Amino acid sequence: MAAIELRDVVKTFGAVRALDGFDLEVEAGEVHGFLGPNGSGKSTAIRLLLGLLRPDSGGATLLGGDPWRDAPTLHRRLAYVPGEVNLWPNLTGGEVIDLLGRLRGGLDQRRRADLVERFGLDPTRRCGTYSKGNRQKVALVAALASDVELYLLDEPTSGLDPLMEAEFQTWVRESRPEGSTVLLSSHILAEVEALCDRVSIIRAGRRVQSGTLADLRHHTRTTVVADTSADDETTAAALRGLAGIHHLSLERGRLVMEVESHDLAGVLRHLADLGVTSLQAHPPTLEELFLHEYGEVPT
Repeated sequence: MAAIELRDVVKTFGAVRALDGFDLEVEAGEVHGFLGPNGSGKSTAIRLLLGLLRPDSGGATLLGGDPWRDAPTLHRRLAYVPGEVNLWPNLTGGEVIDLLGRLRGGLDQRRRADLVERFGLDPTRRCGTYSKGNRQKVALVAALASDVELYLLDEPTSGLDPLMEAEFQTWVRESRPEGSTVLLSSHILAEVEALCDRVSIIRAGRRVQSGTLADLRHHTRTTVVADTSADDETTAAALRGLAGIHHLSLERGRLVMEVESHDLAGVLRHLADLGVTSLQAHPPTLEELFLHEYGEVPT
């Protein structure tokens, strides 16, 4: 059963069509990356899931319920971290953590203490004295210390330094409650690549890619760098006309090219006849896949 399902959702704000037939499915128990630049519709989709907005048309299901109609019940089963956190300035960080925890029926106190230590948070200080990074830590501790079924994380490490980002990643990999689901929206593509089982990319209010990294890479190109003992003329003749080769450069026995994934095996067989002395193949990173989708890398 899917923990999250959006089907052909449309949401407009005046003349702006923020979601345009948007689909999203997140399976229970998975960590799902949600990618898209500012203005693509990510935040609108998350607000719909939180029941803060109602779709103009289409269907939405969250943990088996309706995000709009069943919001009070569903909010006790999920934890949300926004990228921009505002807190009560006269309360201490610890008081805010406990207040938010009580709204969900309480916190795991052992997990709370562990997270406070991991993130180096002083929970006795008033929130009005916190930096952006420390406000983010309060929201993270309050959410991650909750024993919930679903974590909606919208730029959760915004404002954190690299060490704290690493602590967050460690929690997701090693300490996340078994069976819980995570929807992770992040501009840190390396974070999504390291943590997520599947990824969805949204563009102009529509889902344009969805799947595992292996699925997405299957439809893109692999960079191949090879040194051969053959001269450049022989190498060029052997590769000329082969399907799937792009941006080939060749100089003094070293060739660099991009190869379509489905043609890679055939190209490598031809390379074997050229006396290959070294070979490197680099599948595209998530960043390259993302930029390729947005037309910011050569095609």
